[in-house]
Amino acid sequence: MSTTDAVTFWDGVYRARKPAIDPRPNARLTELVTGLAPGDALDLGCGNGGDALWLARQGWRVTAADISSVAVDRLAALARSTGLGDRVSVARHDLHESFPQGRFDLICAHYLHTPAELDRATVLRSAAQALRPGGRLLVVDHGSAAPWSWNQDPGTRYPSPREVAAGIALDAGIWRIERADAPRRIATGPGGRTAEVIDHVLLIRRTA
Repeated sequence: MSTTDAVTFWDGVYRARKPAIDPRPNARLTELVTGLAPGDALDLGCGNGGDALWLARQGWRVTAADISSVAVDRLAALARSTGLGDRVSVARHDLHESFPQGRFDLICAHYLHTPAELDRATVLRSAAQALRPGGRLLVVDHGSAAPWSWNQDPGTRYPSPREVAAGIALDAGIWRIERADAPRRIATGPGGRTAEVIDHVLLIRRTA
């Protein structure tokens, strides 16, 4: 899938969704970030903006990036309408081609899966390198497919958090894995449908 096709695909995904008035943050984000001292955060693949808005409400300054201009434009408008426009800045990035500038205390990549070409290991390595000392990279991947997921390919393989970490190949003297597991939860999808899903959670901290 070309870059143009990827933009068209994701713009179509978000255009087909009714704009969320108050999008929910991801469960693993609230679980792992609550209690951390706020600073500068980067939300990779911000989508509907639930994570970025939640972080902003906790006092974080958030840069939210997505390949879809539909997604980032909606998030910018929502941030302004909720009084968070001074804490949330948006940027359209195709991570296959560019990475947001800056240094961050927290970088989140929730469900950064796409049918388009994307060297995820390079993206996540760039994210780790963009952390300040003491900063954390939170990667949450699908470990299973929800019934409403856009990807229903039964042949899909879900790499474990340790496999993802190995692919990033970070220097253990600079970055430390704080969590790598596969918890289950009950997810809520469109129309209130629920299903048990598996998350692959990887939390890495820059120590130097």
